[in-house]
Amino acid sequence: MAKTGSKDTDEQLVERVFKGEMQAFDLLVLRYQQRLLGLIGRFVRDPHEAEDLAQETFIKAYKALGNFRGESAFYTWLYRIAINTANNYLVSRGRRPPDTDIDVDDPEQIEAHAMMADTDSPEENQFRDELKAEIDRAIAELPEDLRTAFTLREFSGLSYEEIAEIMDCPVGTVRSRIFRARDAIDTRIRPLLDGE
Repeated sequence: MAKTGSKDTDEQLVERVFKGEMQAFDLLVLRYQQRLLGLIGRFVRDPHEAEDLAQETFIKAYKALGNFRGESAFYTWLYRIAINTANNYLVSRGRRPPDTDIDVDDPEQIEAHAMMADTDSPEENQFRDELKAEIDRAIAELPEDLRTAFTLREFSGLSYEEIAEIMDCPVGTVRSRIFRARDAIDTRIRPLLDGE
């Protein structure tokens, strides 16, 4: 990121926006647009819908920037807006994410994917595909609070404290939700792994 101001912290950029420097918000958008697209894409499969929701998230964040008091990190505040926007979109459509919403092949998971992709035989490829599909279904079927906590931890790499801020709950609750999500996923895929 060689652009002017890209070395500024989020808080410094927010302060610059408050002073009337609109380009500072553009830098925040550039900094977080790919992460938000990845996050929203876990809830909404259609890439065009995800892009629209990411744009809507940034518009909402811009309009609500006066309410940002810096009590939490800017990106946790922004992630909270993104998750709420995605969930509201799904509720307005009367649906939950389909079982293929979670893409574990995403760049953030490249190492894990590379380990799974080292196999070449058709049987191993089929097993990998079945396992991935089963994991996707297990994640999609989790209750919303477990799915959100798990997704933020495993796919976005956020700390328990950051997730607690986004979900507005105690850290212990976040740990419990992630543990329960992992346990449910493990229970779901264990027969596949034992049968391997």
